[in-house]
Amino acid sequence: MPWSAAPLRLGRGWVMAPDAGSLRARWNALVGVAEEEQRGVLFCPTRSRTLHSAVGQLPGHAAPTGRMARESGPCPEPVRVLHGAFDQQWLIPDQRLIDAARPEMWRVADARQVFVVEQDELLVLSTLVPDGRSPAGRAGRIRPLYRRPGGREPNLAPGLTGLLAGLLGREVGADDVLAWITATAHPGADGFGGHVVPLTTRPELWDMGVAVGRRMRWVELRGEGSGKRPRLPGGQRPYVRAPLPACPAGLRYDAEERALLVGEGRIAPVPKAVWEFRVGGVGVLESWFASRTATAPAGTLAAIGVRAWPQEWTSELLELVTVLALLAGLRGEQRELGRLLDAGPCIGTDDLRRAGILPVPDAVRRPASVLDHHEEGPEGQFVLV
Repeated sequence: MPWSAAPLRLGRGWVMAPDAGSLRARWNALVGVAEEEQRGVLFCPTRSRTLHSAVGQLPGHAAPTGRMARESGPCPEPVRVLHGAFDQQWLIPDQRLIDAARPEMWRVADARQVFVVEQDELLVLSTLVPDGRSPAGRAGRIRPLYRRPGGREPNLAPGLTGLLAGLLGREVGADDVLAWITATAHPGADGFGGHVVPLTTRPELWDMGVAVGRRMRWVELRGEGSGKRPRLPGGQRPYVRAPLPACPAGLRYDAEERALLVGEGRIAPVPKAVWEFRVGGVGVLESWFASRTATAPAGTLAAIGVRAWPQEWTSELLELVTVLALLAGLRGEQRELGRLLDAGPCIGTDDLRRAGILPVPDAVRRPASVLDHHEEGPEGQFVLV
């Protein structure tokens, strides 16, 4: 997948939150301040963004483009984004507030798009625009499946699907390659980031990997496009056994009872593998909980948030437990697939060079032009990209 984008660089934490209502309240608190110096303190200016920065709209989102120093209108409608590995949060989609929003990603985000995010030891899939940060805060590259909206022009090395189809004796599309990548990619051995994707020449092994990858994709995308949300088998589904309190004091795991303790609340059954599911050395559940209970300094916009645990978070937590449990259950199949791949044969980089797949042309490493996409530039000017 030659074209990749860097992670979002927000520049100010208050523009993202676990709930949309807090973002609207923060916006209103900002634009409700008439005195520019005080508004600037709340805004948290950086070298990239101040109250007087002139920037265009984020593609696909109708935010104003006037200077924030004189902004008085309503908050742009918050949108869902992927935060970290599996945390779905909300973001104000306004480039005036974000140091580096990566508009090239938003330009190709639609119902057909899938983003592949390199996060430490694993790849994460998302139909939401991801921030590209691991729970440990490390940056990872973001690779869209398609270079243009509408599922046009797969972001794959030119000629790769044709080569695989010829060697495997079956049709190979972009979705098949994505499924294979999802099931087989692993961190490179050089320790400098990036992931390695082995390519088999064995048709039965290819079919096995694609099947595993499709199941992983369905789980990670929360059943997107299928009309069915991922669920565990009966008897293994997590339920709220004791109501979660308004202000849970902490998150713990009871291994003996296989229960997640959210303050005085209780969710069970929760497999131990879910509690131990880590990305970059950080527990996914612990990171998710911390982002909803951490306190910000008083007087800052980030301090504006919900006062009591909403029911929506409980539903999100139950879904997250389900997703992690199903992914943990697929790890055995991934390990078996890796063992079979180690036995070979595989397509090497020399084979790809002889076939003309490598080196990849520089043009496909850059974003494609989207000539039919109109966007509003700074101060209401229109641009064509």
